[in-house]
Amino acid sequence: MSTARIREARGALARAVSAVLARRTAEDTVVVGDAGGVAVAEQVTDPAVDALLTAVRSGNTPQIPALLAELDPARRRACLPALKALRTELRDNWSTAAQKRMGALLVAGAGCHAGPAGAAGWIGGRDFVNYDWFRHPALRQVVDARPQEWRIELANRLAARPAPRWGWAVYPLIDGIVRDTGSPAPQSERFLREWVRTSRGDSGPRRTLVEVLRADRLTPELLPRVFELADASDELSWRLSPRPGDSWVEAIAGLAETGELDRAELIDRCLARLVRGGKPADQRCFLEVLQALAPTPEEYAARVRDVLALLDALSTVAGHAQVVLAGLDEAGLIEPEVLTEASAVVLFRAEKKLVRAQLGWLDKAARRDAGRSGPVVLAAAEAFGQQDTGVQERALNVVARHLAAAGEAVLPELRAAAEALNPLHHPRAGELFGAPVGGDDPDTGWNDLLPPAPEPRPLGAPVASAAELAEELSALLADYEPEATAFERVLDGLVRQAHLDRAALVEALEPVRRVNPWQGVIRWRDCAPGDVLLVVAAVAGELAPHQLWDGVGGKGRSPLRGHHNTPQGNVLAARLEEAAWQVMTTRPPYLLATPTDSTGAVAAEVLVERLAGYEAAGVTPGRADLSAALLRVGPVGVDDAAAGAGTLRAAGALTSPAGRWAADWLRSGGLPAQPSERVLFAPGRGSTHGRHYGERWWEDLRRVLVGQPGVGPGPEGPGGERLAPEFLVLLEGTVPSVARTHRESEWPWWPTTHWAAVLPWHREELAARWLDWFASGADRDQTGPGRMLPVLAEAGGPAGLALHLAVAYGLGARQAEDRTAAVDALLVLAARGELDGALLGRELGALVECGAIKATRLAAALTLAAGTGAYGTVWSALGPALPALLGAGTPGRGLGDLLALAADCARRTHARGPVAEVTEVAARGGSGRVVKEARALRDVLAG
Repeated sequence: MSTARIREARGALARAVSAVLARRTAEDTVVVGDAGGVAVAEQVTDPAVDALLTAVRSGNTPQIPALLAELDPARRRACLPALKALRTELRDNWSTAAQKRMGALLVAGAGCHAGPAGAAGWIGGRDFVNYDWFRHPALRQVVDARPQEWRIELANRLAARPAPRWGWAVYPLIDGIVRDTGSPAPQSERFLREWVRTSRGDSGPRRTLVEVLRADRLTPELLPRVFELADASDELSWRLSPRPGDSWVEAIAGLAETGELDRAELIDRCLARLVRGGKPADQRCFLEVLQALAPTPEEYAARVRDVLALLDALSTVAGHAQVVLAGLDEAGLIEPEVLTEASAVVLFRAEKKLVRAQLGWLDKAARRDAGRSGPVVLAAAEAFGQQDTGVQERALNVVARHLAAAGEAVLPELRAAAEALNPLHHPRAGELFGAPVGGDDPDTGWNDLLPPAPEPRPLGAPVASAAELAEELSALLADYEPEATAFERVLDGLVRQAHLDRAALVEALEPVRRVNPWQGVIRWRDCAPGDVLLVVAAVAGELAPHQLWDGVGGKGRSPLRGHHNTPQGNVLAARLEEAAWQVMTTRPPYLLATPTDSTGAVAAEVLVERLAGYEAAGVTPGRADLSAALLRVGPVGVDDAAAGAGTLRAAGALTSPAGRWAADWLRSGGLPAQPSERVLFAPGRGSTHGRHYGERWWEDLRRVLVGQPGVGPGPEGPGGERLAPEFLVLLEGTVPSVARTHRESEWPWWPTTHWAAVLPWHREELAARWLDWFASGADRDQTGPGRMLPVLAEAGGPAGLALHLAVAYGLGARQAEDRTAAVDALLVLAARGELDGALLGRELGALVECGAIKATRLAAALTLAAGTGAYGTVWSALGPALPALLGAGTPGRGLGDLLALAADCARRTHARGPVAEVTEVAARGGSGRVVKEARALRDVLAG
């Protein structure tokens, strides 16, 4: 019998003995505790004690206060062992009868503990979670019978205890003690949160929140502390009804207006909370409170340093502080130096609205007082470093307007600052400042500053010992989403170490198995790397071979495969089940499919060497293991023809069926790459696709997707051998998920690195299969798709339409981290010489035109890419996108930014040649941003 089963049997026996002895026997005995799992009984002859214990067992809670009153402290203390034994017996018993007894047990234990510390430990235990128990009058009756000092200490100790994650049922008891005794409120944060939550009152006819707070004696003490809470927006932003004063913001302002709360203290606390920062929702909430308090200009002027600090906060908070400071400056309530300090902060922010407002404030200040022109123009020059050329032009206009009044003393600093201007503004800056800006710009070629092309990292030597394997397994199980290479090393290590010394491996894995036992099948999720515990259980003898035979033979039930699995999950399940079978039966020396580098690929020469080792050992490869190895093996002789010829000769010398199949596979080149076919999908309103991803399915949906005919099953073996059926599913034709029925649509599992490692030489096929997931990051605001783009960019195989479309969707993703990942993928493809700029540009234009991505997001991503020095790469994609971007009719938001970036890239890379659509827009009348930027780009392209 296993150790776990022995422990379970012993525990069941102890519980049975405890249950029997807990009953009153003919000798009037009750259980008072246990030692080492053996119940201990004590003679009880006191009728009052017996009556109390009987009432607890029967769940007669109302009777307990009277029974406790008949007992002195010593007799109460004598009841505690029996109460503790009953608490252990009832733990995790959720029947109605057991829960009734637990309520009685709570009241009895609270009355039997002599000190407040013991009573707090009993009442605050995690076994007592029912809110009704703490509202029962019997509990309050028992507690109220104690001295006032005892009750106050009990309340403070209960408030200081950590609250369970499912709620704080004990709060009504603490609140009642505080109000009855008139003591100060506990200092714990949890008590404050519960006070805020319960101050709403009940639904139905009731007083407004401001009336509730006005009548509460704890309000002056607790409400100022609300500004110290983190994550307070959920409660404070809640409006209880349309009535005035029925929201926290209005209630705080109302109490401050009537003088019931110290207005100055509230303003100070609110400013301090905003300066401290926090989540955006909290910042917006406390900003509403500050605006409701409506400090006067004099009150703001007295706190000008705090207001200045807000300029570095959330953009909405910074905007409010900027307006306040501008008003104070106009009223003459602050020193002129404050404007310079504010400009130094705001003009380095990325929000163009704030920067433009700051430049407007500078302009007004110099207009009011010409004596401030010198500091104003120097402050405005700090905006020369902004990336947006429109902002630079505005700053240059402010400087030009007040340069004469500022005098020549500021020219040296202005010339130095002008070096940060876009070359578009260098001629004008040179005229203004009396010296050339930017130096010479010779018409020479441009070399992009691209990162080094990443090389796949070798996987390293196999796991050398059972102890090392235990460490790597523990790390793998602790990682929510482990790398594919970490999983592959552990799986291969289990097979290797089981072959060498299975007993030593079981001993080394015992600590890991205690923390992470094999829990059996969980059908509601996809098979994941953590399911390697199946192999661990097989090594430890917790599984019998017959439990895996049906799954390995593909004949029926499977421990890891269910209807929730994705195709990639079924592939992983097949490999894990086969490995578990092998460690119990054939015990091969290693696995064939273990990758040789970080992409998941297996070097051809290494696969041939492993197969030769299998032949020498007389071992037959598992079908899933061999199938995975063949899909991972790369082309032969690409980098070294001589070495490739040697690998093919060594493969030809293999004699086993598996070896001859592998030799044929290598000679034929393996799986062929298939081109993708472009599809514009527009199902219109009512599409059911995407509900797994939380999409707005009731809206119109237009996407550019791809379809593929499939790469086929690959070469057959000399004996008709074929890939395992789980792997063949991955090679079928690709249908865009948005065109599938609800039943066929994608699973709610997101691609991971171990999915990509299944086909490391076919990233185009993977990108086609996952393309709608990448699209959801752009048109349905999904978070996280971009993280797989660098993985695909670093993988092997052709980079075709599907991969370029995936990068295009990533560049237009909503989340900044997804756009950053797409920029990384873009630069990797460019560094490896695999980027087709014209193809990417055409697809970017098509996606913007059909509304799948927004020009503002695309501009942000391409600006980030250009900022790394890859101006040529950006122009190679942005130039071909211009016809579609400008031919869509009414210009949308972000188009001016894209044209400005295009002009900058074209200027730096010396691109020449007219673009008809640019010329047409530039010829329009007006002075809009798009027209102005189109004219600048036209002039650059004209040379």
